[in-house]
Amino acid sequence: MERIAIIGGGPGGLMLARLLQLRGFSPVVFERDQHAAERPQGGSLDLHGQTGQRALRLAGLENAFIAASRPEHQGDRLYDSAGTLLFDRDDPADDRPEIDRTALRRILLDSLEPGTVRWGQKISQIAAVERGFAVIGPDWRAEFDVVVGADGAWSRVRPLLSEAIPAYEGVTLVELGFDAGQHPAVHALTGSGKMFAVGDNRALITQRNGFGHIRGYAGLRLSEAIARQWQTMPPAQVRMALAQAFAGWAPGLLALVETGTFLGVRPLYALPVGHCWQSRAGLTLLGDAAHLMSPFAGEGVNLALADAADLAEALTETMTEAPDWAAVTRYEETICARAAIAAEGAAQGLNGAFSSRGVSPVLEHYRARVRDA
Repeated sequence: MERIAIIGGGPGGLMLARLLQLRGFSPVVFERDQHAAERPQGGSLDLHGQTGQRALRLAGLENAFIAASRPEHQGDRLYDSAGTLLFDRDDPADDRPEIDRTALRRILLDSLEPGTVRWGQKISQIAAVERGFAVIGPDWRAEFDVVVGADGAWSRVRPLLSEAIPAYEGVTLVELGFDAGQHPAVHALTGSGKMFAVGDNRALITQRNGFGHIRGYAGLRLSEAIARQWQTMPPAQVRMALAQAFAGWAPGLLALVETGTFLGVRPLYALPVGHCWQSRAGLTLLGDAAHLMSPFAGEGVNLALADAADLAEALTETMTEAPDWAAVTRYEETICARAAIAAEGAAQGLNGAFSSRGVSPVLEHYRARVRDA
C-alpha cells in the first residue's frame, strides 16, 4: 500500500508533490503523457502574489520563477473592431509577472525527486478497496491511502465525489501562433503584454510568450454542436469560417486570422459557480478538477497552485496528527469558497468580452481596475 497518489502532472499536481516531498512524504504522480515534451503546454500565465507566487515561495522555487518570469510583459491593450486603440497600460510594477506554462512545469518537474512522475499512465478506473483506493490502468494496479484528482476539466476522480459535469460556456476560441520577428504587424499590435480587440460577441486576442512567440485567439459565440464540428474541420475551412465571422473588422485585425499558425479549436467549459462536494475520506480534488472556469479572470493556475499549498498542509495534518480527514474537509470548504468568487469573476469576464454591447464592458473593466489599483 503506497500512501498518496496524485492523478495529473499539471502545475497543481506537481506543486502538491513538491510540497509533500518537502514535508517528508513520497507521493506518486500519474501522468498520461509519455514524457514532459509530448505535447504543447499552452500559452503564458500571470502568477499572482498571494496565490501562485506564494505557493512557489513555500516550495522554495521563488528564485527559479524569478529567473524564468517576464515582468516586462504585463501590459494591456484594448481595441474596438475598427482598430481604434481605446486603452493602453504598461506598468511592470503590477505584481503579475508572466511565465510560459512550459517553463513553470519544467521548474516544478526539476524540483521533484527522480521517479516521482510515472509517465504514460492512463487511468482506467479508481476503485475503493479495504483500506483506501486502487488506481488501475490497462495492465497495472496500485493501492493508496489517498488519491488526489489534479487531472483537470474531465477528471477521472471527480465522478467519485460529485455528479457535476463541465458545461459548455457558449464561446469557442480558435488558437493561433505567431513568431514576432516574422509578423511585425502582430508584434506592434500586441504591445508589451496582451491585446484584446472586441466587437459584437466576438474578440481577437494576442499575448506575448517567451522566446519571441505570440499566442493568438479568435473567439466567438457558437453552439456546442458547431464548435465540435469545427474541431473536425481542416484548418483552411476554419479560417474561412472565421473570415466570415469577423467580416468588416479592420484589416490589421483580420490579418491575425489570416496569417497565424493554426493550433486548434478550444470550446470553453466550466463547472457550476460554487461547485463543491460531500467530503469523502481518501479522495479529494484540486485545480480545474475542483473548479473549472473560463480563463477570463486569469485565476486558473493561481487557484491550482494555492490549492496545492493548502492541501499539502491539510494532508500533513491528516496523515501525521488527525486521521479523521477533518483537515482535508476544511481544505475543501476553503477552496470551494475561494473558487466561487473567482468563478463568478471569470463568468463576468467571459460575458463582458463576448457581449452584444461590444467593447464597452471590457473598457469599463480596465478603467475600474486602474481606479482600484
